[in-house]
Amino acid sequence: MIYLESKSNDPAYNTALELYAFQELAKEDNVFFLWINKPCIVVGKNQNTRQEIDQKYCDEHNIQIVRRVSGGGAVYHDYNNLNYTIISNEDSEADFDFKSMSQPVLDALADMGVDAQFTGRNDLQIGDQKFCGNAQYIKGKRVMHHGCMMFDVDVSVLSKALTVSKDKYESKGKTSVRSRVTNIKDHLEDKSLTVRDFLNKLREHMYKTYDMKEYILTEEDEEKIRAIKAEKNDSWDWVYGSNPDFNVQRKRKLPTGKVEANINVIHGIIEDIKFYGDFFGVKDVAELATMLKGTKYDRESILKVIDKVNIKEYFMGVSNEEAVDVLVD
Repeated sequence: MIYLESKSNDPAYNTALELYAFQELAKEDNVFFLWINKPCIVVGKNQNTRQEIDQKYCDEHNIQIVRRVSGGGAVYHDYNNLNYTIISNEDSEADFDFKSMSQPVLDALADMGVDAQFTGRNDLQIGDQKFCGNAQYIKGKRVMHHGCMMFDVDVSVLSKALTVSKDKYESKGKTSVRSRVTNIKDHLEDKSLTVRDFLNKLREHMYKTYDMKEYILTEEDEEKIRAIKAEKNDSWDWVYGSNPDFNVQRKRKLPTGKVEANINVIHGIIEDIKFYGDFFGVKDVAELATMLKGTKYDRESILKVIDKVNIKEYFMGVSNEEAVDVLVD
């Protein structure tokens, strides 16, 4: 297994390095990657950035906004948040498997005396409080699993920077973001440990468990990483995106996440469509949007299009009928 540790705290660089590792370094072996970002918000690939953040607050507090290639929800990072990535090459077409991919982190925490569990769709919790959200990006037989672990994060900033829809938390019986999250440090016997100490302990655990060798990036690697950074998080279109006007907006909360469809219908025909949400899918949902353009805006016509694809590749765990419900009554 290849071990990577970023020397940068720039989230735009680190997400580019992560994608480079997925595309290139993982050709040689599986990858384990650790990094720490300066204050930022990382939004999921399919999310509407403007709806997930308090832009004014972020601007005033120098909180950078970046977008990752995986689905799921927006997360806040600061210098006391440790991020990890596991990139795995599978024997057959990869599928979403959050629980087993999270196990190395759970085992490392157990060694430190912290009883953490995998719960729900993609969360790691201590008791009934979340300390880590996970997401995955899959392409063919390769899967990238990553999580952001709250070690000693400033929760007051987190709750102000993220604009979170109430339904996501009220449905789980909690009243706010702050009441649902916890920091790992609060559960450690040794309160003097820093996030850097935690990184070192997790790295040591992985070295004892797996045959790992650290990879040192070359200048050629760095040049390619800079190119990915320029294409992705240095681009306003990637982070925010320019969206057309829509005259139909529909929202549904599905078992695997929220989906919002903004649809422009002209003379009964779908002219344009954009999907948002914290859902997961193997394929880019923009492909499905393209297939639906030019379709009559009625249930029967839309179902005919959806019946031609494997809808679970775009919306994990969703049936064809549920997908149609997202779009039309």
